[in-house]
Amino acid sequence: MRRHKHLFEDIVSFQNLLKAARLAQRGKRFKGSTARFNFQLERELWSLRRELLDKTYKPGKYRNFVIHEPKERLISAAPYRDRVVHHAIHNVLEPIFDPTFIHDSYATRKGKGTHAAIERFQSYAKKRPYVLKCDIQKYFPSISHAVLMRLIERKVACRDTLSLIETILESHDGAEVAASQPASQPASQP
Repeated sequence: MRRHKHLFEDIVSFQNLLKAARLAQRGKRFKGSTARFNFQLERELWSLRRELLDKTYKPGKYRNFVIHEPKERLISAAPYRDRVVHHAIHNVLEPIFDPTFIHDSYATRKGKGTHAAIERFQSYAKKRPYVLKCDIQKYFPSISHAVLMRLIERKVACRDTLSLIETILESHDGAEVAASQPASQPASQP
């Protein structure tokens, strides 16, 4: 199995960070944090790049909130600046990991998505009368970071990239604590 080296240089390139900023702003262009970042886009990206290169980058605090669509879920949202970093990593690692995914994995994949998943389901539904619908409770907060890192290390040999991923995973630990606590009950209606 091939392990990829020298990925960090691609992750922190200005062109990749610019592409990541464009991807991170989709659907959020007019939010305050996005607008503030984009107002000084070039300066922000050079600053972010410098922090990544100097190994002084520290992820911000996640914003936790509960949604009720279709059921109650705790969402942990990273600050916009950190989402730029997440996209920068994704831009470089996606071509390495995507070929290893099963065909019927549809979330956040090129040429896949909700519509493709529905079409695939409909083709199966014509052939089989039964379906299993399930949900793994608190799935993302329950993922072992140690196991995840071992899986990533099977494909990635770039120490700087692995260190950056570990930094991001460690920054999410506070959100995991919040996620493990029962979500608040909705206010009762008069």
